[in-house]
Amino acid sequence: MSTPTTPDADGRIGARIENYSNFWQKDLSKEEAVDTENRVGGYTDVVNGYYDAVTMVYEYAWSQSFHFSRFYKGEGFAASLARHEHYLAAQMGLKPGMRVLDVGCGVGGPAREIARFADVNIVGLNNNEYQIHKARRHTQRAGLEDQITFVKGDFMKLAEQFGENSFDAVYAIEATCHAPTWEGVYGEIFKILKPGGVFGVYEWCMTDAWDPSIPSHKELAHGIEIGNGIPEMRPLAMARQAIKTVGFELEHEEDLADRPDPVPWYYPLEGDLSKAQTFWDLILCWRTSTSGKFVTHNGLSLLEFLRIIPKGTKAVCDELKVAGDALTKGGQTKLFTPMYLAICRKPSN
Repeated sequence: MSTPTTPDADGRIGARIENYSNFWQKDLSKEEAVDTENRVGGYTDVVNGYYDAVTMVYEYAWSQSFHFSRFYKGEGFAASLARHEHYLAAQMGLKPGMRVLDVGCGVGGPAREIARFADVNIVGLNNNEYQIHKARRHTQRAGLEDQITFVKGDFMKLAEQFGENSFDAVYAIEATCHAPTWEGVYGEIFKILKPGGVFGVYEWCMTDAWDPSIPSHKELAHGIEIGNGIPEMRPLAMARQAIKTVGFELEHEEDLADRPDPVPWYYPLEGDLSKAQTFWDLILCWRTSTSGKFVTHNGLSLLEFLRIIPKGTKAVCDELKVAGDALTKGGQTKLFTPMYLAICRKPSN
């Protein structure tokens, strides 16, 4: 058994799980600039505390691919996730044999899918030891350990870890929203790409319709932050500008969540069994329903009581309800997108 400040056998650290919620004022009226500054400055503790706690719930309730996706009518959840990953790889023009970096790889779900789809060699980068352990186990079971490797590292120090001009392509799927600044992480990605290399990203942003001077809009962003381990939510225009500021040529951009899809990207969060697109997706929808959340959260209480999971895990996972509500409202009001797609090129000269 680990102490609160040392990793357990899986790499989780109890102290940062217990401290996670302290980075936020739950009462938005009490939030001050210093709170945001503390989260941005302590982004590694914020993100690691969050994922040490919620990763097992993500895998149980969602999948091994920790992201959203668009849906066609009648399309299964797993098929939609895979198509979303394939679409990014296709838009980037990934070719067999390329050396590709997955920035913020989670437990490796997208890396395994894209490696199979595009026949590329992928390095998955993650700053969370617990997720790296899981990613390696899943990848070995899939028989892809010769094609995909995972390393621990900070996406704000990529050039220091890998050296400049070392990858043919880089992608990030709903991960760089955790960075203290977009200019910082995009700038590091720019450095490690070879001249002519491509960067593809699905970014979490507040849309152009979001106005932080409107209290309800600010409260929505606050709910997304605390429920998802994000130091600070930022507007889409800021992401676009950061891409250009660091030197990328922006070849293509689109907010995929703005398409008039008959089935919204956030439907799995609503917990409405009548909206399940396939029979098997009934289970997914139940897990996000009131009864499903009741079972999950009480199960976590039991596991925590038995000391099977670190103390504080349930408290952090309770924020997932805040996350679900905020993300659903953000999608319904078009104030938030989890899929601003940008395809960027590092100039050849």
